[in-house]
Amino acid sequence: MPHLQFDFNKKLKDSQKEKFIQFVKETFADVMQTGEGHIAISIREFPKISLNLGRVKIGEQVCLMNFDIREGRTKEQKRKFVRTIMQEVEKTFEIKLNNQYATYSSHPAVDFNLYEKFLKNWVKKDNPAG
Repeated sequence: MPHLQFDFNKKLKDSQKEKFIQFVKETFADVMQTGEGHIAISIREFPKISLNLGRVKIGEQVCLMNFDIREGRTKEQKRKFVRTIMQEVEKTFEIKLNNQYATYSSHPAVDFNLYEKFLKNWVKKDNPAG
């Protein structure tokens, strides 16, 4: 069950967030070859000075991302996902590509839990919540 976290230091519109959440779910499912029903997404908004990325001036708009995913994805899958999401962050929220940063954490499947079960190891085209 991936947990895809997005931290922004700006106020976002609900309509932007709704569109973005759908885009993230569809993109993750496509790139990572899995279903959508187990994808968790967090969007958090912080005051302007509460987030910073070292290469930008304090107070500039940034988006910091952390993606907790099941083990097994290739570096190519991860890179494709990051680049696609960063482009969408720029398009939807007008945050420059240079003002974005993403990290991955990979975990064994048993670390991801729905109420009824923990997830199985990832395989192509799986649908763990289905």
